[in-house]
Amino acid sequence: MSGFLDILLYILMGVVFLILCAGIYSLVRGGDFGRSWSNRLMRARVLFQFLAVLVIVAGFWAKGAFGG
Repeated sequence: MSGFLDILLYILMGVVFLILCAGIYSLVRGGDFGRSWSNRLMRARVLFQFLAVLVIVAGFWAKGAFGG
């Protein structure tokens, strides 16, 4: 089970990194593109960071509950 959580965590960290890079690009580009995408990307990043934290908590819980 913890192997699944490890893989899921790495996937979520990669998604957060890609969203962060896209957000930085939208800030650098500016203009209409920056105005329309910056807030969306920030919200998506916060959501995926929250999911990553939940996976970390689930991993600690699984390790304590199942002794892994």
